[in-house]
Amino acid sequence: MVTYSLKKSYQLKNLQEIDFKDLWGDHGIFTTMWIFGKPPKILFFDNHIENLIQSLNKFGINKISLKKDILSIINKNLSKTNNYNHLLRIALNKKIISISLRKRIPPKLNFNLRLVNLKRQKPQYKKLKYKKILSYLSKMDNSTSDIALIKNKKVLETGTSNLLFIKDKKIFTPIRDYYEGNTYKFFKKKIKKIIKKDISIKDLNNFDEILLIGSGKGVASVKTIKQIKWKRKSLKQYKLFSKYYMSVIKTCNQYKF
Repeated sequence: MVTYSLKKSYQLKNLQEIDFKDLWGDHGIFTTMWIFGKPPKILFFDNHIENLIQSLNKFGINKISLKKDILSIINKNLSKTNNYNHLLRIALNKKIISISLRKRIPPKLNFNLRLVNLKRQKPQYKKLKYKKILSYLSKMDNSTSDIALIKNKKVLETGTSNLLFIKDKKIFTPIRDYYEGNTYKFFKKKIKKIIKKDISIKDLNNFDEILLIGSGKGVASVKTIKQIKWKRKSLKQYKLFSKYYMSVIKTCNQYKF
């Protein structure tokens, strides 16, 4: 069960506060950002907001002042004096905008991935149709486990993150049917040699390392996939990716209220 340190909802038409609704299962879009430090910083903030606006427009959620309204609600609910290490979630449908904060739980090195036969609807968007995924994640320790979504025996993404697969220093990622998160886009630009290929279940044992990358996890190394008896063979690329990730954290600008 998620414990929120902040949860508020507003009518989209006039920004009047209403009873909180998490909006899971609705026709709409969400984004989750890592907010950290004092005064706060939000990693990849501009990218998150731009992606959110673009996706909302494609879902028919249009309002001339949409970006301004989202920023207004974020400003209203954040503090310059708090010391953050939280995940900030913004969710919208056609009538409501909701904001919530929960503690960020860093991943541990004894991380297990569970294979689940499931694919998100229209995975190129961060849709609110997430209840099935949440039903799995709510029963897990998110510091040591996640689910890998499988379709037609191919691995796509996890319930929270993108996936990278490493063999002999070569880095692979699935071809399609997953959301390219902002952390993934950062690494794609930084590394430049990420190879797209179908990642089948039967091929998983060929890989030396499997990494999760995303706003919530940052960079996480999978230790085991118990269902197929896969075990991590190295931490070399994990350490390299963590170093790159730390470098972008250090250059992240303070959030401008």
